[in-house]
Formats: sequence, C-alpha cells, structure tokens
Amino acid sequence: MVYILLAEGFEEIEALTPVDVLRRAGVDVKTVAVGRDYTVIGAHGIPVKADILIADVKDSDITAVVLPGGMPGTKNLDASDEVRGLVRFCADKHLLICAICAAPSVLGHMRLLVGRKATCFPGFESELHSSIFTGASVTKDGNIITADGPGSALGFAEAIAAEFVGKDAAHRVVDSMMCRF
Repeated sequence: MVYILLAEGFEEIEALTPVDVLRRAGVDVKTVAVGRDYTVIGAHGIPVKADILIADVKDSDITAVVLPGGMPGTKNLDASDEVRGLVRFCADKHLLICAICAAPSVLGHMRLLVGRKATCFPGFESELHSSIFTGASVTKDGNIITADGPGSALGFAEAIAAEFVGKDAAHRVVDSMMCRF
C-alpha cells in the first residue's frame, strides 16, 4: 500500500495528483490523515477527507510513503513522531520514500539524503543536509524520489507509478490524461 500523508496545510496538487495517477495505474494507495480527524485542510483551504488516520497505518502493508509539501503542511509532517516513524520504517526496509516541494526537508532533517541526489522547492536546499542537490524537477536516487514543487506534481506522480507498474505503463497513464505542455 502506498500511503500519502496529509498534514494540515499540505499542498493539494502535490498530494492528490499522485493519488489520481497511482489509482489510474492500478496501484493500491490510501490517503492518511496526520492527526485525529479524517478531514485535513490543505494549504489553499481545500478540505480533503482521508481514507484512514495515521494511527491505523499497518507497517506490514507499507510499500511506500509520499510526503506532499506545502506550508505549514511540511512543518506539521516534520513535527510528527508518527510520520518520522513511518519514514524511518521505510528507510530501514529500503521501501520507497517520496517527497515533493518543501517536504524533502523532512528527509534532510532525518539525515536520509546524505550523499544522495535530491531536489526541492527553491530556498529549501540547505535543509537537505549533505545531499547532492540536482535542481531537477524530479530526482530519483535509490529508494527515494524527490520533486521541486506543484508544477512537477504530474512528473512526480509518474515517477512513483513507474516504480510499481514500470516506466512505459506509467507514461501511458499520464499520456492518456492529455498532458500537453
């Protein structure tokens, strides 16, 4: 199960685009409310009803965690011992860890990016602590995928989907959405 973690103030497009693309690709995904209320308010005031609460996440079901950025969503993710526990579990088991926008800073603070390639929203580079900053829209290094911001949400989602259904199948899903930039 891919768990997309929603903390108050999350960036809506960065959370919901991966949900949409992964479900279109046939990947099991659930949104997870970080807190005690199923309804989580995004950075732009959009309420989203999560599938489950973080207390109900089962370690045995995890295949990946996704951390959307946004403010104060990223700060709320970083302040949560439960979030850090899930991320640490994934790191220890070499499971997929994905973070976009400001959220790679959570991984940086946990020292998970030391010596690894990563990207983030401009201005958060110093929070990646000893990573190799790429400045790319999406960067994958081992079991970690990072992206730089809301405009890269679709590419981020495609990169995550590719880990489960392959690069070609993930691209077909995104291509079927008529993405023409």
